[in-house]
Amino acid sequence: MTRLLLAGTGLIGARHLAHIEAHPALTLAGIVDPDPARRAHPTAPGFATIDEVDVAADGIVLATPTASHAPLSIAAVQRGWHVLVEKPVADTLAAADSMIEAARAAGRHILVGHHRRHHPRVAKLKKIVASGILGQPVAASLLWLMKKPDAYFDVEWRAGMDGAPIKQNLIHDVDLLRWLFGEVTAVVGLASNAVRGAARPESGGAVLRFESGVTATLTYADTTASPWSFEAGTGENPHIPPSGQDCLRIAGTAGAVEFPSLRLWSGAADWSEAPTSAETEVEDGVPLIRQLEHFANVIAGRALPLVDAASARRTLEVILRIEETAQ
Repeated sequence: MTRLLLAGTGLIGARHLAHIEAHPALTLAGIVDPDPARRAHPTAPGFATIDEVDVAADGIVLATPTASHAPLSIAAVQRGWHVLVEKPVADTLAAADSMIEAARAAGRHILVGHHRRHHPRVAKLKKIVASGILGQPVAASLLWLMKKPDAYFDVEWRAGMDGAPIKQNLIHDVDLLRWLFGEVTAVVGLASNAVRGAARPESGGAVLRFESGVTATLTYADTTASPWSFEAGTGENPHIPPSGQDCLRIAGTAGAVEFPSLRLWSGAADWSEAPTSAETEVEDGVPLIRQLEHFANVIAGRALPLVDAASARRTLEVILRIEETAQ
């Protein structure tokens, strides 16, 4: 059994809690939360801070506000625990650097919760892109268009830039595109707050150029009721009804693929010929569960983090650049 602490019991923390409790190879060692009501549990002990934890644990899942990621991760690795921290890895690059150094000094791993890499369809998409069946990838177009309820922003830290869809949602998509195409070499962003008039971007877009030569456009909004997003398309988030609609298209010199349907287009030598489509079968799986299983393997020394703090820092760097250019 892998003994896991959980810090934070909000939207994503509650999902982690349910998966830990239901998994036969994981056990909940305790809950860390400053609110006595939120850390109350029928069987697991509760603690107000990491310093108060007095039970044995192998690792900790941090589902807390972004600004707390660095201090809590550093405290955790110094206690001897491996860490699974939600994205973004930190609120600044300097904070991310401090986490990386603390983990190195303690000989512990920090795994960052870009859980989409653990989705079976994402893993298959990675294989498709790497296989050469698309030829040389040259362009990608991605949509993240959802409507968040007003109550989502009642939490204080979400009122400003940290609550914008750039850092909260688009960061997942940037990580996915980096995994597919390599590092980003240029960034341009635009943004608007025309609907709510909030002190944060609500909608906008970005253009990314990758070292592989791919150019990707990303369009985002948290003010529109549409079926186009990773969550709606895959149905992986129980709080968002599934739409089954594709949100990402990748085009190469020999074909193209849509995601999450993984519909492949091929067979056309040029625009005078019609391409044909083919469906791709993929096994099912819950990415958050697969991520926790991967975390257990990292703790046991059977695997290295699929997304470590250094990789997540590079994704954060792109996100911060999108924010800067958008302003």
